[in-house]
Amino acid sequence: MSASPRPDIASILARSRAIPVLVIEHLEDAVPLAKALCQGGLPVLEVTLRTDVAEDSIAAISEGVPEAIVGAGTILTVSDITAAERAGSRFLVSPGAGPALLEAIAECRTPFLPGIATPSEAMTLLERGIEHMKFFPAEAAGGVSMLRSIGGPLPGLRFCPTGGITPANASDYLALENVLCVGGSWMAPAKLVRAKRWNDIAALAREAAAL
Repeated sequence: MSASPRPDIASILARSRAIPVLVIEHLEDAVPLAKALCQGGLPVLEVTLRTDVAEDSIAAISEGVPEAIVGAGTILTVSDITAAERAGSRFLVSPGAGPALLEAIAECRTPFLPGIATPSEAMTLLERGIEHMKFFPAEAAGGVSMLRSIGGPLPGLRFCPTGGITPANASDYLALENVLCVGGSWMAPAKLVRAKRWNDIAALAREAAAL
């Protein structure tokens, strides 16, 4: 029996023009934060594996917020993939992709968005059949002008730029033909999360969803 088709990262990225990149410090914030973002029209959520409660937060959102499409960010190692999948991640995001991670991506059944910052890195992924990539750190790596330049020689690639994206520049990125969506943290700033101001976060999400 042939294997079922690998889930498509493109279909996930197409669900939202802006993807919140979340650093969750307290587990009790995970579900209300996810609900607020979904209510604001941002169902695709990236929870970074940067805190001790990240995996439990992904699991809590997966169970408690069925309308959310929750994934794991800051995937650095093969063990990160295992942990993220165990928690219920529906997609995975990495800031870059070394040889070991590239081998793991080839075997991974969960949709994966690996990161690049240069044309050479993009070509390395393209050689492996990967056409959807995270552009990181977007502003530091050349921003809109870099992505526009990459689009000439590599027209088939599509990107989710992350890193330095704000409401002031998000529309410039989204206007590019090779950008499907942007990632950022401005919809859920730490000060609002710590203050549990979920209505304010939902309002920021609505603004981001309207980009």
